[in-house]
Amino acid sequence: MKIVIIGGTGLIGTKTGDRLRKQGHEVLAAAPSTGVNTITGEGLSGALTGAGVVIDLANSPSFEDKASMDFFQTSGRNLLAADKAAGVKHHVALSVVGTERLQEVGYFRAKLVQEQLIKASGIPYTIVHSTQFMEFLGGIAQSGTVGDTVHLPAAYVQPIASDDVADVMADVALAKPLNGMFEISGPERVRMNELVARYLQASGDPRKVVADPEARYFGAKLNDGSLVSDNNPRLGHVTFEQWFATSARK
Repeated sequence: MKIVIIGGTGLIGTKTGDRLRKQGHEVLAAAPSTGVNTITGEGLSGALTGAGVVIDLANSPSFEDKASMDFFQTSGRNLLAADKAAGVKHHVALSVVGTERLQEVGYFRAKLVQEQLIKASGIPYTIVHSTQFMEFLGGIAQSGTVGDTVHLPAAYVQPIASDDVADVMADVALAKPLNGMFEISGPERVRMNELVARYLQASGDPRKVVADPEARYFGAKLNDGSLVSDNNPRLGHVTFEQWFATSARK
């Protein structure tokens, strides 16, 4: 089967594509660098010709409110129109656990609009809501850094390794469409400030992490339920220690 991965040259796209190719499928990694652009439409029709499944991993290059909304609206509409024209049988999209709870932030409003476009398209679909990737821990630390101190919320997180995400995305691509959503999480629920402190310590980073009740997560005010799933999520297997030992320093 031909499977097109939008954003196929990124972290999750590359790993998902590798898994599907090993199972004998024809995988096209679609991205601007490979001549496929969901914003301009360049190369989209040709890329989707003959495709049975499309996996949408495209992400806005900006977290700014208007830019992210423009990206997900334009990309979503162009891609779904191309899906219909090509007769795609399953549209798979990756989104974020807590999207509907974090609507004060423009990026998450844009992700919700993306999901709504998919649901209204009439194309069989599956939406996967994932918790934050472990690979984001460095960026989370940087977002809260002031001098030598990292100010972060003490809300719970349950990050998942990109290898576990790729396993799920490959499985979903080969399964029947749910015409619905399910959630995936890492194996360990821990407070954000504590996990980032572990990450920095393991990295030999001298910055001190402070639990700050006023700290925001990329503009969002968090509570203990904002970024975790209690909706019977599918759990990954890779622990923080396993991920750090094998992936964090690559």
